[in-house]
Amino acid sequence: MATESINTPAFILYRVEGNGENANWTKIGAAWPNRDGKGFSIRCEAVPLQGRIVMRAYSPKPKAEAAGGR
Repeated sequence: MATESINTPAFILYRVEGNGENANWTKIGAAWPNRDGKGFSIRCEAVPLQGRIVMRAYSPKPKAEAAGGR
């Protein structure tokens, strides 16, 4: 992770409605660890009224895959 930008989030927040393969995932924000290591700063672009919020570890896609190549 040392090669990535310091602004890269540690987690991505999603609003999830439904279960299993029928679940609908919508990206709603991100989270960064605090400097003291005792919590996170969370930035939400939306706050869902229904469904649940899931916080998943951020893992960047390979550049070729992100650009649509092989």
